[in-house]
Amino acid sequence: MSIKNVVITGANKSIGFETARQMGLLGYRVWVGSRDKNRGLTAVSELAAQCIDARLLLLDVTDNESVEAAAELMRKEEGKLDVLINNAGISGAQPVTPGTQSLVDIQRVYETNVFGVIRMTQAFLPLLKAASGAKIVMVSSGLGSLCWVSDPAHPYSQVEAMGYNSSKTALNAVTVAFAKELAAFGISVNAVDPGYTATDFNGHSGYRTVAEAAAGIVWLADLNSADMTGGFYFDRNQAPW
Repeated sequence: MSIKNVVITGANKSIGFETARQMGLLGYRVWVGSRDKNRGLTAVSELAAQCIDARLLLLDVTDNESVEAAAELMRKEEGKLDVLINNAGISGAQPVTPGTQSLVDIQRVYETNVFGVIRMTQAFLPLLKAASGAKIVMVSSGLGSLCWVSDPAHPYSQVEAMGYNSSKTALNAVTVAFAKELAAFGISVNAVDPGYTATDFNGHSGYRTVAEAAAGIVWLADLNSADMTGGFYFDRNQAPW
């Protein structure tokens, strides 16, 4: 039986690294997506020290040539891809009112959080289709939930970050679009909210640990059934769009 493999973007630190660690401990061969070679190699070394089969996959989700080169390397090395976890993301300016956030900043956020995800997913689709029951997990955010951010009683409604929040709303829509297309190929596509986690994003002010955040991602990535697709989840429960 061939080893299952997973590509995780932005996997050299934080939630991405912990996701790589947990997937590796489940027996997956982990391809650590990283823009920076040295940071990526450090992450691979740390995972290998825990007896995890980890490999470096240099890629920048905002660059077509970089993503295409990474997909070609995977084609040569593996010939298939069992799981794609689109984790890489940037926060943009925060806090900032919608009326003052620069368009340049918003475009930069979308280039990574939305277009980068589409770019990765499209490039790796042939490899995902070559696997049996492949999975795609989009690391979204509760700040992308229109239900939560429009509710004055919900803490997320107080977060002023139009570029980031709306990019995650767009990512949720992208999730549904791919889920509809890929259901015929037995590929599940779901989005997950890792929650307010202590990371560089928020100056480590989040109340959740990276282990808690990664657990929900890994749960979706390791599902046995392709029937559960086109959903948005938080701590294994359906979250509102």
